[in-house]
Amino acid sequence: MKKHLVAPSVLACNFAHLEADFEMVNQSQADWYHVDIMDGRFVPNISFGMNIVKTMKKMAQKPLDVHLMILEPEKYIESFREAGADVITVHYEACPHLHRTLQQIKDTGAKAGVALNPHTDVSLLEPIIEEIDLVCLMSVNPGFGGQKFIYHTIPKIKKLKEIIITHNTSTLIEIDGGVGLQNAEKILQAGADVLVAGSSVFKSENPTKAIQQLKEIGNKIFHV
Repeated sequence: MKKHLVAPSVLACNFAHLEADFEMVNQSQADWYHVDIMDGRFVPNISFGMNIVKTMKKMAQKPLDVHLMILEPEKYIESFREAGADVITVHYEACPHLHRTLQQIKDTGAKAGVALNPHTDVSLLEPIIEEIDLVCLMSVNPGFGGQKFIYHTIPKIKKLKEIIITHNTSTLIEIDGGVGLQNAEKILQAGADVLVAGSSVFKSENPTKAIQQLKEIGNKIFHV
């Protein structure tokens, strides 16, 4: 029976009350924490480094899904794994030696993910799909929270799902950016497995309920 995962994005947390937000997610139906690492070079924003991730790991009772929106991610993979990353995702656009970088992630014991910017074609991953544990499709331009969902992502999900089925891999499809109750059903029906939700969770009146509703949408589709 198919079940999708919900990964609240900590970029949308209230950093003055980070511990309270983490405790809310710990007690909720969420599956992972999604942690965006930005360097101000690959994307036009800067977020957190390893020390903050280490602190998050102490508070988190669920896996840390760490998304490296950075240039030269191979220099930092071991450090983020040591800080507590359970899944490490690098950008296709930032990795000239992607196969080697995926092996480097797996050698640390973390799950290996690849992220694609909105206009990068999913077919580029076909030659190495068997090496990838998770593909993160960016459904906004990476760098800032609160952006609108790019609907061209829906056919990309379907195309990627076909590649995964053809190669008989267990690769998960994660959607990151502008995900909320207004589009989660379409995203899941297209073949997604993991919903990253930032503003739609942390900016809602009742974040715990927002997470529950994102889980229930999948239950309705897949009759769980």
